Amino acid sequence: MTVIGPSFVALQVRDLEAAARFYEEHLGLTRAEVSPPHAVVFETQPVPFAVREPLSDLDAVDKLGWGVALWMRANDVEKLYEHLRAQGVPIVTELFDGPFGRTFAFADPDGYVVTLHG
Repeated sequence: MTVIGPSFVALQVRDLEAAARFYEEHLGLTRAEVSPPHAVVFETQPVPFAVREPLSDLDAVDKLGWGVALWMRANDVEKLYEHLRAQGVPIVTELFDGPFGRTFAFADPDGYVVTLHG
């Protein structure tokens, strides 16, 4: 018996449509043709990414995502960084050269910190 690795990642969000639009408009993600009820799945590779309605009270904690690091690979990270900054998206970690290439982190509308690298 062996776990192979992650096969699906979803963030629980307060406003499903607002979160889905954020990831579409700011990161260029495309919605998958089919999503389960109460979720929006995006066509990301190799692991599907989604936003979904919460399974618990998100307002019961001070900050969402503590202890979890969500990294996504992107092409043209510097251009995406400039786009997000120009749109007023909070940049949590400025652009730097890391072990996976150019890297930075931003906060989404629910406060989840997402790191992008190229």
